[in-house]
Amino acid sequence: MTGKGTQMVSTRGVAKDSTSPAGDSVIIEVAVNGSTPRSVNRHVPRMPEEIAADVIACAEHGASIAHNHNDEPMFTDTGIHSVQPYIVAWERILRIHPDVLLYPTLAAGARDIAIEDRWAHIAELARRGLGGMTLVDPGSVNLGLVAGGPVPPIGARGCYQNTLDDTAYMFAETAKLGAAPSISIFEPGYLRSTLAWHRAGLLPLGAFVKLYFGGVLEFGLPPTRAGLEAYLELLEPSGLPWSVALLGGDIVDSGLAAMAIERGGHIRVGLEDYAGDGQPTNVELVDRAVELIHKMGCVPSTTTQTRDILGIPGAPLPI
Repeated sequence: MTGKGTQMVSTRGVAKDSTSPAGDSVIIEVAVNGSTPRSVNRHVPRMPEEIAADVIACAEHGASIAHNHNDEPMFTDTGIHSVQPYIVAWERILRIHPDVLLYPTLAAGARDIAIEDRWAHIAELARRGLGGMTLVDPGSVNLGLVAGGPVPPIGARGCYQNTLDDTAYMFAETAKLGAAPSISIFEPGYLRSTLAWHRAGLLPLGAFVKLYFGGVLEFGLPPTRAGLEAYLELLEPSGLPWSVALLGGDIVDSGLAAMAIERGGHIRVGLEDYAGDGQPTNVELVDRAVELIHKMGCVPSTTTQTRDILGIPGAPLPI
């Protein structure tokens, strides 16, 4: 299945136990909350018990990767996030769906804070054998501008800064911990850094490249075919699996999800990103993604298939 423009071999993959044709399994990731407040959508889960219930329901509807924040500020001066709320939520999730992949967030806007401190909760979750994935943000970006709004209406005035040394630390620790990196790509420089690590043979196993497009959030590339193809031109030689997300938009109505599926990619949905009409639940957003995937002649990837696609072993028993 190919789209217009530069042709790219599909990296979507398929599990050995799947009865679907090769290349037809699409990974759905759900980002259940982020910094979205309940004043924007009353269905946003904020407490660990709510997050667990939402992720469990989304997994039962077709999501195989989930991402969540704690109910604490994304933009902090300390850069420290608590690990305990993640443990409470994730242990509940993994009792029901032991193979679902989970990863947390990383504080933004914290300047001059050691990466060892900012990343400590991520390392602790991996040490405990929870989630199977870490988060690596391999670059720096200005976050917070919203189209048509004041400057800046949200976020931090300072740069979200991750140095090359920070990037090296996150990749190296991920490899030591035996986890798979969820790699955030906010703009093309992030991807070029990631590919440099890949060419050097230093990218941990199971790497999943997340192409984040700006919707009402003004950063990076727009959610257009030209924007997607620009990223894919860089990605093509690597063969790394990839997905798309639209931060501050509707990934299905925008057409970005369909373009990604057409080109062999995967998709992320969820109330962290959504800025479309109404107040849907995370499950409803997953259901919309499943409907689109079926319409395009593909199937949602199961948790087992997702681990096979990414090359991640089955979940170990938590410590």
